[in-house]
Amino acid sequence: MGTATAIAHPNIALIKYWGKRDETLMLPAAGSLSMTLDSVATRTTVSVGGDSDVFQLNGELSTGRAADKVFKFLDLVRQLAGSDDRATVLSHNDAPTAAGLASSASGFAALATAAAAAYGLNLSTAELSRLARRGSGSAARSLIDRFAVWHAGDDDQTSFAEEIDAPDMRMIICEINAGPKAVSSRDGMRHTRDTSPFYPAWAPATEKALAEMLAACAAQDFTKIGELTEAHAMQMHALALSAVPPLRYLAPTSFAAFDRIAELRATGIETYGTADAGPNVVAIARPKDAAAVAAALSEFGATHIAAPGPGAYLEGAA
Repeated sequence: MGTATAIAHPNIALIKYWGKRDETLMLPAAGSLSMTLDSVATRTTVSVGGDSDVFQLNGELSTGRAADKVFKFLDLVRQLAGSDDRATVLSHNDAPTAAGLASSASGFAALATAAAAAYGLNLSTAELSRLARRGSGSAARSLIDRFAVWHAGDDDQTSFAEEIDAPDMRMIICEINAGPKAVSSRDGMRHTRDTSPFYPAWAPATEKALAEMLAACAAQDFTKIGELTEAHAMQMHALALSAVPPLRYLAPTSFAAFDRIAELRATGIETYGTADAGPNVVAIARPKDAAAVAAALSEFGATHIAAPGPGAYLEGAA
């Protein structure tokens, strides 16, 4: 036991995760599929020792709900390691925190990787994916290189992410609002499940879309991937809007960005849009079109281009 530092990147889902069937084990209502980014990383250091757990995020001591989630996660790691030792966690997000840009995914993927090493655990990628899932469901996917499918599974052992093949593409992130969203993804999922009359249709529709997406990825069919991506994002946001009261994650500028993406397609630049639970819009495009898409979206917010990136890893590991 000692100190370890891990790096992890956010992932953006092409087939969305929205809702759990088991909140204790963080088992999703349906499977999902994503691309791990090569930018906006989280870097987390875990040092075992001291009288109590401490969590610092972006240089500031964290308390309240955010810290409680980290400490509860450390308890899981300690249980696996057979240890009662406390730890200090120092984490830094390049991406805005809680803005719908998957900072919790990279955060808990980095924490799982660093904490497992600091507490002396030797876990496989699949085991780390299962562990990260317990902190934040989508973190299961940030353990995985490039493109990941997260199997919904039936229990703790069968719900994890693994790498799949997919055509090379770029994600163009349009940062419309970097501030924290009013309703967290976790709370929003619960509220949607409990109040939307359409929620029972979500899981079967998502599993159907996931099967079609896996087939499109295997066939290297970028057009089908894009169509499925945009359709499923709209379905997720429509579901959130059907909650009572409705959850409005997208802003007017978000819809303007989606309109611009449609205009680009009409002019022959093939690109498709998606958005997680927040106002920020992400376009996918072939590598040759990424710069043009970024330029077209730049009037709506700062843009940057991300390629498929690595899954979580230990700093300094061979």
